[in-house]
Amino acid sequence: MASNQPAPETSSPLRSGSFGDEDRTWEEWNPTEDSVRPVRGRHRVAKQRGLARSSTVLGVGVIAAVGAGGMATAQSKPPVSISLPDSIKANLPDASSLPGVGAFMSGDSEAEPTEIVASAPLTSAGITAAEAEQGATDAGEALRARILQQAEQQQAGAEAEARAAQETAAAEQAALQAAKQQSAAEAKAAAEKKAAEEAAKKKAEAERLAKLAASYAIPTSSYTITSTYGQSGSMWSSGHHTGLDFAAPTGTPVKAVHGGTIKSAGWSGSYGYRTVLELDDGTEIWYCHQSSMDVSVGQRVSTGDTIGRVGATGNVTGPHLHLEVHTADGSGIDPMSWLRSKGLTV
Repeated sequence: MASNQPAPETSSPLRSGSFGDEDRTWEEWNPTEDSVRPVRGRHRVAKQRGLARSSTVLGVGVIAAVGAGGMATAQSKPPVSISLPDSIKANLPDASSLPGVGAFMSGDSEAEPTEIVASAPLTSAGITAAEAEQGATDAGEALRARILQQAEQQQAGAEAEARAAQETAAAEQAALQAAKQQSAAEAKAAAEKKAAEEAAKKKAEAERLAKLAASYAIPTSSYTITSTYGQSGSMWSSGHHTGLDFAAPTGTPVKAVHGGTIKSAGWSGSYGYRTVLELDDGTEIWYCHQSSMDVSVGQRVSTGDTIGRVGATGNVTGPHLHLEVHTADGSGIDPMSWLRSKGLTV
């Protein structure tokens, strides 16, 4: 700090004063010219405190830049006490009347408002009113508290986002699981419905066949199936079997499988004695290799009526009934399948 220097002496005194044992002469002081130079008195203390304010702002800026708690906080400087002899103090001009200096001085010399600033920590700059109400007086601690609060808010936001993501994922998983369960339930219901429909269909078919079985009959009894439809062999002129063979003792009754009209009855070459029964839908049933025939052409017969006897006439190797089934257009079909379609068990 610059020390206070006495005003320069001059050879032409305008004002004089006595200071102890020594007489000194003073020149007239120009306040305007000397206002930029350090002067004695209370206004010098005020200027010093004004600089202290500037250093306080600089110190707070450094603390805020370094970070919360990063360096020691600045504190106010102690006021500088300057003592002057009463004889000199009485001759000094009023500092409030000096240009450029009076603006730093309060009109009330007793108030000294700068003492209020110095009584508080210099690091309080930058503290908000809310922080001041909470008792915060240090800018570094206030900045640290703000950073911690911001970090807590960011952490809380991240946790909230994570919870929201978890809830969303759980909701999606639950929806997916519900969709799978619904699909499984629908598939199960569809399968059950299909099974029920199939069961109902089978039941209806069984009822139909049972009703048909009541109106159809197996062509003979005490039999054994020895040859089936389509079976190949050299014993048949066509190279394959055209009917279904029921091996049975000679004389076993041959019955009408269904009600119809006798279309023909007599000898038929390799078939031996053959009877042809025409049903109402045009289907023809051929009974071959009979030992005898009990009906005549044009006769109407009913299901189960005896129309002849098992024999071994024609091209045979033993007694049996050779049964053929022909549709209305004359095509031959499998007799076993046809008999089973009528509800009969062969």
